[in-house]
Amino acid sequence: MTVYPLTGVVRDYAWGSHSVIAELQGRPAPTEAPEAELWLGAHPGSPSTVGGVTLDALIAAAPAEHLGERVVAAFGPRLPFLLKVLAAEAPLSLQAHPDLTYAREAFARQEADPALPRNYTDANHKPEMLVALTPFEALCGFRSPAAAADDIEALGVAALTPVAKSLRDGDLRTAVETLLSWPEGDRRALVEAVVASGASELASSLAKFYPADPGVLVALLLNHVRLEPGEAIWMPAGNLHAYLHGAGVELMAASDNVLRGGLTPKRVDVAELLKVLRFEVLDDPVLRPSEVAPGVRTWPVPISDFVLYRLDLDGTRPPVEIPAEGPRIILATAGDLFAGESIDGTPIELTRGSVAYAPAAAGRVKLAGTGQAFVAAVPA
Repeated sequence: MTVYPLTGVVRDYAWGSHSVIAELQGRPAPTEAPEAELWLGAHPGSPSTVGGVTLDALIAAAPAEHLGERVVAAFGPRLPFLLKVLAAEAPLSLQAHPDLTYAREAFARQEADPALPRNYTDANHKPEMLVALTPFEALCGFRSPAAAADDIEALGVAALTPVAKSLRDGDLRTAVETLLSWPEGDRRALVEAVVASGASELASSLAKFYPADPGVLVALLLNHVRLEPGEAIWMPAGNLHAYLHGAGVELMAASDNVLRGGLTPKRVDVAELLKVLRFEVLDDPVLRPSEVAPGVRTWPVPISDFVLYRLDLDGTRPPVEIPAEGPRIILATAGDLFAGESIDGTPIELTRGSVAYAPAAAGRVKLAGTGQAFVAAVPA
């Protein structure tokens, strides 16, 4: 097999950008509709295409050739990861994802009982990581409860005294449940009181988008992360997080299981969210790259579904080999690169925003030229 050009699918959620993805792909900007995500993979929700055929169909027809026997044995006849370009112009929902065991159990219960809320789209987990392409802001993981209590008390809002007490007791679960279960008729007044205090710039910023959402207060319990390009955040199962603004390359297990708690007009299920959250303090949510070969960097995460590499080529070195086998998706973000060999035996040219797919049967693949590319793969 050879290396193929891959065409992704743009998703147009309301929080997306009118320029980032279009400019990456060399299309006119601003776009009429917001473009939030570019999906690159075989997820049935929006599978990419190779020569007009969806990638999930190609893999289903010859799983061993596309995935390799090792990946098929570990994950079945499906691509275990989904690569995205994410462009957030406005905050995304406050959310978390289940672990694999719970996702399987919850999906099975849901399929057996049509009366249950449809919280799960599949039986898979959805750990994910994001590497910033631009300066990027996010909320990721719980802060120290004592530090969060200090900020809650500084608001001077008497109604929040029980929340501050829970935090002083180290009880993150009760603090989160109290806020997300706040009586609906009182939510707007609570958020207004917090904004009026002038003590939290973050809360005031979020309230412009969600003026009656208690997620504005839950945000004060989380790490406010500011990433520089090349820095990353890791969101394992049970990690409460929300993207706020910026563009990045996101890689995750191939699932769309999202449990929302706030900062969204979409349906939330607080009770189900509380079942999957891990109420653990995350001291430093930022991942920094490590170099595994000249010009090749990665962000190690403890997961077997995926690995992400960034290759930086300056044109002065020989072609650089991608340090992975199995299925690979190659996204060019700068320059003019050449990957592997196409059907006619010539390399696939990758300019900024273009994508290639290398099946397992393509063997080792090298990149040449000058530029930058991200590669999603399955760890060895």
